[in-house]
Amino acid sequence: MPEQISEPTTSRLSLYLRFLNELDGRGVKTVSSKMLAEQFGLNAALIRKDLSNFGDLGVRGVGYVVEDLRRELRSILGLDRRLGVAIVGAGNLGLALADYPGFRQEGFRIVALFDNLQEKVGRISRSGVTIYDIRDLKPVARREGITIAVIAVPEASARDVLQTVVQAGIKAILNFSPGALRVPPHVKLKSVDLTVSLESLSFYLASEAGRGQQP
Repeated sequence: MPEQISEPTTSRLSLYLRFLNELDGRGVKTVSSKMLAEQFGLNAALIRKDLSNFGDLGVRGVGYVVEDLRRELRSILGLDRRLGVAIVGAGNLGLALADYPGFRQEGFRIVALFDNLQEKVGRISRSGVTIYDIRDLKPVARREGITIAVIAVPEASARDVLQTVVQAGIKAILNFSPGALRVPPHVKLKSVDLTVSLESLSFYLASEAGRGQQP
């Protein structure tokens, strides 16, 4: 696998895989770069370039065999191994994420929830995920093979939680808390700010309303 693959490229690989899963479910055997391009509003040449980064995955005159390309993309994205995930924050969002069945379908095992409220510790989510004391993150992470942590706590607690996660040796973090967080160079952090996304949609609606009012 190439050492330097851009984040937009890996994001597109995930989209390709999702569509391939859909095609496989419909019994479609082959797919072309043109068909993929039409699905995502991209250029076929860009799709061929994305996939060629990982070798010759296509068949001349045929395109791509759906089952084979699905298997290759799952391997490239590391989904051919079961990844242990911890969710820090057993509030409404954390519990909803822990019980979301789609993660398990894609190979992500939600193995533990963590919180600092003692009345929550020891409880179990609807899907059977145990809530642990945040102070036990490091030993539980080692025991359960946790490699990814999801932070779903209020902004005021996010920095302290992030430090605890990093100290536990977890090197991949998905953050749902608002505000900017910084991690050491050896840790990968991705943030999802729901408020920013909503504000972007609000801007779109305001722009549309403004255009409608023009003479």
